[in-house]
Amino acid sequence: MALLRGVWGVLSALGKSGAALCADCGGRLRAPFSFVYVPRWFSSTLSSYPRKPMTSYVRFSKEQLPIFKAQNPDAKNSELIKKIAELWRELPDSEKKIYEDAYKADWQAYKEEINRIQEQLTPSQMVSLEKEIMQKRLRKKAIIKKRELTMLGKPKRPRSAYNIYISERFQEAKDGSSQLKLKAVNESWKNLSSSQKQVYIQLAEDDKIRYYNEIKSWEEQMVEVGRIDLLRRKMQPQAKSTEKR
Repeated sequence: MALLRGVWGVLSALGKSGAALCADCGGRLRAPFSFVYVPRWFSSTLSSYPRKPMTSYVRFSKEQLPIFKAQNPDAKNSELIKKIAELWRELPDSEKKIYEDAYKADWQAYKEEINRIQEQLTPSQMVSLEKEIMQKRLRKKAIIKKRELTMLGKPKRPRSAYNIYISERFQEAKDGSSQLKLKAVNESWKNLSSSQKQVYIQLAEDDKIRYYNEIKSWEEQMVEVGRIDLLRRKMQPQAKSTEKR
């Protein structure tokens, strides 16, 4: 259902719902995403779809990150993002307005381009396009999300004892295909004694502590810049009920 809601949201962003687009389809259409045939001309249409503009803060961060990296070549991205967040908070409203106005202008241009593309398609073409929009939009959204998190310096998740061992031993494995090397390293892991595995188990525990400390600091930074949408679900503030029981 989440997948269907995501696709429906894409269509809503275009200004029409699937139901509206299917008005002329009659009873032949049972569900808005039950299409399998996708004409070839769709690929060229989708390739011209514009990207959503960056928010004012993301635009500012993208501009500042290379500068901070050049000034602090040994610093971690998370440390640089913290400095950029502090700089953004201290930025005068008049300077923030430059980025906010740029976002508004880009958003207006984005909507106009979407409308231009939409006007070139008939309702039946829009209906048939839904399947490919679903696949490409969601895949693209995931890629963009990953890139944004990387740019914002989100800490890498902790590795398991097995993963630490694999990354350490993989390059040392004998020549062969990656599949054969991985198989050999996997067998060597199985043959380790409990005491030998304990070394990697401890490294994994240390990595968990590293991740906990880094993610806690990173999420505090995201709260400060208004990006609570990036917090882990259990860390997001819950709406308090006003009803007295």
